[in-house]
Amino acid sequence: MATLSADARFDAPLFQRYELDHAFDEMFEGAGRPRAHYRALFESLLDMPAGELPRKKQIADQTFLHQGITFTVYGREEGTERIFPYDLLPRIITAAEWSRIEAGLTQRITALNLFLKDIYHEGRILNDGVVPREMVYSCRHFRRQMRGLQVPRDVYVTVTGTDLIRLPSGEYAVLEDNLRVPSGVSYMLTNRRVMKRIFPALFQKCGVRPVDHYGQALLATLRSLAPNPRGEPTIVLLTPGVFNSAYFEHTYLARQMGIELVEGRDLVVHDNVVYMRTTAGLRRVDVIYRRIDDDFIDPLVFRQDSILGVPGLFNAYRAGNVALGNALGSGIADDKALYAWVPRIIRYYLGEDPILANIETFLMTEDAQRNHVLGKLDEYVVKAVGESGGYGMLIGPHSTAAQREEFRRRILANPRNYIAQPTIQLSRAPCFVDGRVEARHVDLRPYILYGDRVTIVPGGLTRVALQRGSLVVNSSQGGGSKDTWVLHS
Repeated sequence: MATLSADARFDAPLFQRYELDHAFDEMFEGAGRPRAHYRALFESLLDMPAGELPRKKQIADQTFLHQGITFTVYGREEGTERIFPYDLLPRIITAAEWSRIEAGLTQRITALNLFLKDIYHEGRILNDGVVPREMVYSCRHFRRQMRGLQVPRDVYVTVTGTDLIRLPSGEYAVLEDNLRVPSGVSYMLTNRRVMKRIFPALFQKCGVRPVDHYGQALLATLRSLAPNPRGEPTIVLLTPGVFNSAYFEHTYLARQMGIELVEGRDLVVHDNVVYMRTTAGLRRVDVIYRRIDDDFIDPLVFRQDSILGVPGLFNAYRAGNVALGNALGSGIADDKALYAWVPRIIRYYLGEDPILANIETFLMTEDAQRNHVLGKLDEYVVKAVGESGGYGMLIGPHSTAAQREEFRRRILANPRNYIAQPTIQLSRAPCFVDGRVEARHVDLRPYILYGDRVTIVPGGLTRVALQRGSLVVNSSQGGGSKDTWVLHS
């Protein structure tokens, strides 16, 4: 590693612990040389009087605390509710970089939506052998009940959060897609509100594009899905309830859109029509933004023990009387094994090469690939195909022999449930840690809205591995977030 001491300005205590390694550094192109789009932030940090950054950090922490910006960590004995970890310094993206990201994500989500429509109807891509039939039908998120069902406007993936990383070369690549119930957008919005308060002059000087319109963009997208328009549609957000890890986000987005936040017990189905219970009687519901997994959405069709869903909802959906965002069965497109076929899916439906690359992925169902990975488990990241939040994952270089042996047994017992990828050095960005600016690994989750058009707000949730040297950015595993600034020019 090279400590940034080539320039006299780095003698300032603030940067004395900043290090460069083989990962792409978002702020610096070399020792003592900030990238052009980071120069304003760099100079601002150097010019700040001692104690100013800690004061701003305290203001930010108090804002998060007073607003109740929290998340839940499952399986922790010391309690579940936590203030969301937040880093003070923004991640900055140029207009040119964002233009490529936007084009790549639009291409990707368009192809995935066509893929979902196809596999639940004609199955052309399966008949043509482009994607293996057994890979689709063995996915635990494939819903046979969706075969032949016409979803409103043929939109399966209303909201997607796609995780991007920057490779050591500086190019962006897709790490994974999140199409079931993608979370985190509320932290993107609240991060921005905090940053505009504590860095108002810098925010204006840099020319940062806004993200505040996300709530209204989401509302417009949901409104466009309404079946059989009857004037202004009634839209609700369906939450599992207060004990869900993302409940803060559910309440926040419902307020942003000005719609009702409901639980399953607040809805009832009569004659294949969904109604919401209100003090004035039953009110028909046209669109449901669901934050409940498929398995729990309707106990008459899926899990019979579910108390979170609405009995009869699937029949109303099948009858075309209500729209769901995202569509049931859309989780097959974020299966981590199916991810390996997305470049082929893009070429098949759009006749285009992918704009954003995939990470090399090894399928444990393939004998040669499985044997290769099992022989080098200490070099690979192994992931369970249906898990999220950093669960069910082995990071080989940071693992113990016992952990590797445990994953070896799991892979051999159920190869379809695992994939492996090379250990990628995520790019690193400046973070304010213990009174100093240090580099930490980051990724980026932009949010794509798909209705009558594709909308991507300029920014996203930059997730940060707050522990030194860690590659795990998930908040459930000790990660945090920072604001993402996309510049106008």
